[in-house]
Amino acid sequence: QVLLVESGGGSVQAGGSLRLTCAASVYTYECMAWFRQAPGKEREGVAAIDSGRIGGGTHYADSVKGRFTISRDDAKKTISLQMTSLENEDTAMYYCAADGGVCAGRWPRISQFYYWGQGTQVTVSS
Repeated sequence: QVLLVESGGGSVQAGGSLRLTCAASVYTYECMAWFRQAPGKEREGVAAIDSGRIGGGTHYADSVKGRFTISRDDAKKTISLQMTSLENEDTAMYYCAADGGVCAGRWPRISQFYYWGQGTQVTVSS
């Protein structure tokens, strides 16, 4: 069973930066992604990345393009999300997700991801 464990969340002032990491216990799937869910809102896709062996392509939500960068280290079985210029609207629980196959056509549909982490909280304040 694949276990995904997120880390790196915390509280930061608007304009600041945080780096989230997701570690997979067994192996990394072809498509790994970050989702987030703010209180009272639906879970939404943030970014996704293909494994290096299928090209390492990335996908981003429009709201985070230019501010967030997703990366992965398949040897270490980790993915990361570097978040800069954080805004109050980025406050949410951030979840790591994984599944087989390329991300295109899969992300950002929540139903297309079988494996999920427990989440890490990111709080941005003014």
